[in-house]
Amino acid sequence: MTASGTFGFGEEYEDFIDISALGGIVVKGTTLHHREGNPYPRMAETASGMLNAVGLQNKGVDHFVNHIYPRIKHYDTGIFVNVSGSTIEEYVQTAEKLNDLEKIPGIELNISCPNVKEGGMSFGVHCPSAIAVTSAVRDVYKGHLMVKLSPNVTDVTEMARGVEGAGADSISLINTLLGMAINAEKRRPLLSTITGGLSGPCIKPVALRMVWQVYNAVKIPIIGMGGIMNATDAIEFMLAGSTAIQVGTANFIDPTISVKIIEGIKEYMQRHRITDVNSLIGGMLVD
Repeated sequence: MTASGTFGFGEEYEDFIDISALGGIVVKGTTLHHREGNPYPRMAETASGMLNAVGLQNKGVDHFVNHIYPRIKHYDTGIFVNVSGSTIEEYVQTAEKLNDLEKIPGIELNISCPNVKEGGMSFGVHCPSAIAVTSAVRDVYKGHLMVKLSPNVTDVTEMARGVEGAGADSISLINTLLGMAINAEKRRPLLSTITGGLSGPCIKPVALRMVWQVYNAVKIPIIGMGGIMNATDAIEFMLAGSTAIQVGTANFIDPTISVKIIEGIKEYMQRHRITDVNSLIGGMLVD
């Protein structure tokens, strides 16, 4: 799958790949109302990664339903909408508006985005809040409910068990790590918001560790992400316990990377004489 915020609505990549060749796409973050996002600069390159503080810029869920959905519903793949909000009520109302879209099998509930100054961070790092928003959305949303967890917590397994108990059908992790960068010559932060979300290969070891921990804590499927740049990375996430993976930052470097990863997984399976990709899930050998 492709990760939210890195693949637009899929249309932007049609000149590079066949969208229907993917296992699924997660469209960019969607909120109840139009959001302008954070002031520029809101992206910065760092060692082996990048920081972003876009702030969920989007035109709101009604615009998605009326204008974007009709243009992408022909994709022969799973289309998930990343849903965010500043209050539980906003999450609920946004999810409700997506209920009747036939070609949207599920949503990814973003309770963990560190770029949003209100709502996102507190839901993602406070277990009772994570449970409350998941439960409220579960009560109104009929499709597949994937909950995206924050890595900026002490015990990610507590969060995972909490949202599982509140009705999540799957868990995606990890979202970006909270970080910052400074221009030493100017003595100023590189982002207008000072801090932002760190992604890219630098966060992969942390992401792998959290996927493995959550795999051993819950029974629902895990969608792993965080620094996946090639097929080997993807396979490592599956061995750690991921049922599926999402590719994010790598899309900015190579717009064809998602299909290359699929082909790489096939080559790995042939080389190791593996006939069922599901046998990789949680297949890490531990003495």
